[in-house]
Amino acid sequence: MKKLFVRLPLMLILLAISAVPASAGEVHLSVAASLKEVINELSDTFARKTPGVKFLKNYGASGALAKQIENGAPADLFISANQEWMDYLKNKSLADTASIGVFTYNSLVFAGSPAQRVTGMHDLTRLQKIAIGSPKSVPAGEYATLAIKRSGLEKQLEKKLVLARDVRDCLMYAERGEVDGAFVYRTDALQARQAKILFTVPQNLYPEVVYPMALTATGARNKEAAAFFQYLQGKEAKAVLKKYGFVLK
Repeated sequence: MKKLFVRLPLMLILLAISAVPASAGEVHLSVAASLKEVINELSDTFARKTPGVKFLKNYGASGALAKQIENGAPADLFISANQEWMDYLKNKSLADTASIGVFTYNSLVFAGSPAQRVTGMHDLTRLQKIAIGSPKSVPAGEYATLAIKRSGLEKQLEKKLVLARDVRDCLMYAERGEVDGAFVYRTDALQARQAKILFTVPQNLYPEVVYPMALTATGARNKEAAAFFQYLQGKEAKAVLKKYGFVLK
């Protein structure tokens, strides 16, 4: 009898815990690093209007985020900086296919110290260090690599490239003077204090920068995530995107 008396309360406690949803009101976001300010502002505004909602945000390279989701990291909403990593999750049945759509657009620029006399791709050969995101996981780095190749500069620049884990690190290197310049998105460069846009990479050198977004397979069952997903398609979201320099169509 004494043994039963000791275990019974523990069993009741475990039953009680299992009956309470662990993630009620939580929305896990996995978002490309270049959208950090936009999503922070929009999630804060949404949370003020929707008491009880808590956002857990993960920013980084789109490829790294997609791999994390594949490996079981919690995510209700995914926004990539290119279509490739959205398709990757779709093919793994990890994205809610019906919700896939375009959030916004961007463009690629080269940013660095105002003292640098760089006005186009061929001027890059005079520089010593150039930051790009790792093309295996960072869409901006993939775009930059393609632009370099199509400009015929692949051999001349291959030893000058400094790989970064995401586009924000590229900009940080340029701001600190650790590199002579960096390939970043226009919206990132607009927020820089020590670096400025030296030139815009010609659009014919790389694909259009598109940000697809979707609920994940689990996020589609999260009503708060679904509500925020709808909010991201509204007028308030478009106004914030425009404020930060993103392109709307």
